Amino acid sequence: MRIPEETVERIRQSVDILEVINDFVSLKKRGSNYIACCPFHNEKSPSFNVNPTRQIYKCFGCGKAGDAVRFVMDIENISYGESLRYLAKKYGIEIEEQEQTPEDLLRQNERESLLIVLNFAKAFFQETLLNTDEGKSIGLSYFRERGFTNPTIEAFELGYTLDQWDALLQEGQRRGHSRELLEKAGLILIKEGNPGGDRKVFDRFRGRVMFPIHNVSGRVIAFGARILKTDKNQPKYLNSPETAVYHKSQVLYGIFQAKQAIRQEDVCYLTEGYTDVISLHQAGIKNVVASSGTSLTTEQIRLIARFTPNVTILYDGDAAGIKAALRGLDMVLEEGLNLRLLLLPDGEDPDSYVHKVGADAFKAYIKEHSQDFIDFKASQWLTEAGDNPLKRAEGISDVCSSITKIPDPLKRQTLSQRVAQVFHVSEQSVISEINRLLRKQQEQTKKDTDRQQRTAGSGRQQPSSSNTLSTGEPSLDEINSLLEGFSVEASEIGDYGTNAPPAISAPIERVKAVRTPISYQEEECVRLLMSHGARELEPGISLCQYVLSELHDIEFQTGPYDLILTLFREAYSRGDILTANDFLNRQDNRPEGASNTELQHQAIHLTTPRYEISDGWGKHEIFVPSEAEIGILADAAYRNILRIKKMLAEQRMTALQQLLRESRNKSPEEADQLLTEFMHFKRIDMEISGLLGTVISG
Repeated sequence: MRIPEETVERIRQSVDILEVINDFVSLKKRGSNYIACCPFHNEKSPSFNVNPTRQIYKCFGCGKAGDAVRFVMDIENISYGESLRYLAKKYGIEIEEQEQTPEDLLRQNERESLLIVLNFAKAFFQETLLNTDEGKSIGLSYFRERGFTNPTIEAFELGYTLDQWDALLQEGQRRGHSRELLEKAGLILIKEGNPGGDRKVFDRFRGRVMFPIHNVSGRVIAFGARILKTDKNQPKYLNSPETAVYHKSQVLYGIFQAKQAIRQEDVCYLTEGYTDVISLHQAGIKNVVASSGTSLTTEQIRLIARFTPNVTILYDGDAAGIKAALRGLDMVLEEGLNLRLLLLPDGEDPDSYVHKVGADAFKAYIKEHSQDFIDFKASQWLTEAGDNPLKRAEGISDVCSSITKIPDPLKRQTLSQRVAQVFHVSEQSVISEINRLLRKQQEQTKKDTDRQQRTAGSGRQQPSSSNTLSTGEPSLDEINSLLEGFSVEASEIGDYGTNAPPAISAPIERVKAVRTPISYQEEECVRLLMSHGARELEPGISLCQYVLSELHDIEFQTGPYDLILTLFREAYSRGDILTANDFLNRQDNRPEGASNTELQHQAIHLTTPRYEISDGWGKHEIFVPSEAEIGILADAAYRNILRIKKMLAEQRMTALQQLLRESRNKSPEEADQLLTEFMHFKRIDMEISGLLGTVISG
């Protein structure tokens, strides 16, 4: 269903991109912009840039760019309409839409439909918990015994499912949700009966308290369920299966409720269970998440890294807890996070211990007893080793092995001093061991790479040869007298067999994959137009007028840049000069608006500087000339036009050379005509080279 344009505009006007992105990534101010490590690809140094003035973001690492609506689309992997609805809900904007019928639900894409049906299930489980006799006497009583208050139950949207075979199935079908959709959401099971018999259809969760699992934005994507009666044939905990919206290795329980506190406290406490998270949250320790009953994964660690570089693992003090802590230790270090570990007293878990000692004492215990990974590992090894020197050496090697996982060499150097202090050995011996292990890792990596290349090479086809464009220096110019009548249309180049890149219909990262020499100059031309098109180079002559007059008979060969140039020409013919904002705001409220999305990407890519001049330069009276200064801008435009025309001349010369090589089949008159034309473009090329200072005359 279409969202009215006035509502779309209201949403866009209400949105603050910093607020939206801060829900998913921890931003830090740098100059007039904000930076973070990109949530769309793995990186250690921040290259994700947010401009609050223009309300856009761009990653200089992976190329992702857009506005708040695009960010939500990409981070949540949802459609344009769903992104608008998400933002409307966040900012309290009502969207007037027709009531959805069961047919409408079926027409939605699978992801959207799954999120809708999972939200229905969550509401059904809540209703069952609070308003049915079985729910109140069993489910609510259990939560009360755990000490959970009404606000806590509401915050985590806890529920209960009746001990019946198909209570959810029946209600779901009554609400218009199909069996197929309920099964895809992991809410029901369908088993084939005996040959010729009926299929058995029943609820996956029956007679259990329900723990909804939320994604970062708060949407329910799965459930964890605990049985309350003793039944050896049933597992104590039962979780949703993997679905199109739920991948357990990428999810942390409680991340939605914890993300703001994690950012504020600048540390994330990592536990194992649902009740650990809920109990600590209720006690006022809200910066806590759980690995949802799975072994810690790299994806989960990277999710934490969006909000803080500091992690403290809180595990039970028994052997299983120690083993779990050690298992996740190296993975956290490998992602560049700062790690501390805390083992609770034997027999205690975070849930039981916070109830036993209270929130203040629990916080004090964390502060007093949490250890960095070196102390944690060393204490385990030294206890086991006693006076055995070989065991001590094994322990040193093990700790050094963890240090090699850290990507920052300076941090490795600092930690080697700490290891030497703890184990009472020389720092040089620790450094030697770390270097030995690093060399060993590098050798193994090289062996693995060589093995993969040999395996791939055995069945790999050699790439076929293809013609390439001239790699001459890019150029453009204003010299109409010299180049009068010179025009090379795209079709004319094609007639001579010169390769020209096809139109590109993907975001900016794909433009990079098909770069030709002239495309860089075309890009620079449209960048100047977007950034400074309305600036006057001389009284009454804007940069846009100057560039368009010099390129009046030239078409760009790179699809997106030719489209942008055409839009500038059309606007100028109406008396308007476009700006970057005209491209940023081109967004259709329909899936076919992909071309406008690409234009938005191009505008952000072309007008977002990667670096800013430090304010400190001005304090030291170091002044860097600005491109916007008229003299610098005029020279940049002049030289850009020269380079474009120079490269077009080189392309035509290449085509003419090919025709001259084939001139044996032509008449002498035709060959002379080709040679004359070639020399004409050769003179043009030399003239422009002289103007650019790229030719040394003898």
